Amino acid sequence: MKIISLNLNGIRSAVRKGLVKWIAGQNADVICFQETKAQIGQLNTIMPSFKDWHTAFSDAEKKGYSGVAIFSKKHPNAISKSFGFEEADREGRFIQFDFEKFSIVSIYFPSGSSGAKRQDMKYRFMEEFEIWLERRKKDLKKFIICGDLNIAHHEIDLKNWKANKKNSGFLLEERNWLSKIFHEYNLFDAYRTLYPAREDYTWWSNRGNAWDNNVGWRIDYQVIGSNFVEKIDTAEIFRSERFSDHAPLIINYVD
Repeated sequence: MKIISLNLNGIRSAVRKGLVKWIAGQNADVICFQETKAQIGQLNTIMPSFKDWHTAFSDAEKKGYSGVAIFSKKHPNAISKSFGFEEADREGRFIQFDFEKFSIVSIYFPSGSSGAKRQDMKYRFMEEFEIWLERRKKDLKKFIICGDLNIAHHEIDLKNWKANKKNSGFLLEERNWLSKIFHEYNLFDAYRTLYPAREDYTWWSNRGNAWDNNVGWRIDYQVIGSNFVEKIDTAEIFRSERFSDHAPLIINYVD
């Protein structure tokens, strides 16, 4: 089973950069998108290219903002677009597909980089998401949670960690929360499970030639339940083409 997670920074922009052709060559089973930045009614010219997929979007009320989606080759048994936090639901930050043997989530955590108000929203989001995890604690072993968490977990997960200790995305409170989530809910960072020491990143600022110099942050994850730990076969952060300021995170799981 091949699963791809990608923050698009706008699905229409990513399509113009070759996303459709790239996906056609990937033979993926499920693709989780974040930051689609479009309402479904704006995608009439794009969606025919994905006619072979079962697709669902959770859009933000605000046009051109946030939004998540899941594309699957197999029809899901159920779809949910809420994790119980109305403020986040209005911003289109969660979608879940349930299949017979597992569930997959595409999630987009808020960024707090624009100021204290958004950082407070990010903390509320984290608190509410932890409540959601607690309610599903017995079932999380069957979950794959894909998305842009907007948190770099450890120093190895961003290039300039010393300069970012007081910046959103690398605050100690955020990082400690992520550690707690992994520990208390028996969840695993799939990429780090396979590659514990690689200095790899999934997002690069558009400033200062960050992409060319590989000055990035690893903030995109596939967080997996215990059922999938032994099933990780390969993992890749794809950089040969660029569709966004994020790179696709591609993980293959085997039975």
